[in-house]
Amino acid sequence: MFEKTYLDTLTQDNVSMRKQKFTNIDNIEYPIGQPWRRAYVNSVNGRAQVQDEVVEPYKTAIMAVWGDTPTIEDAAQ
Repeated sequence: MFEKTYLDTLTQDNVSMRKQKFTNIDNIEYPIGQPWRRAYVNSVNGRAQVQDEVVEPYKTAIMAVWGDTPTIEDAAQ
């Protein structure tokens, strides 16, 4: 069994990620279960979540598009 990660949408303001587990039988890949999905926004909190939860090389790709400055303000708590 193996897992593939996809950046379904990546803009300056947000990213939508999807992970899917697969098995390979006779050189054909079959998905297992439902995909895992998560969205992050380019805010202070969203950037911290990306740093904590996303693995390389996806983290670097996200930060390359997002740049050094958040574009979304976190909601007031």
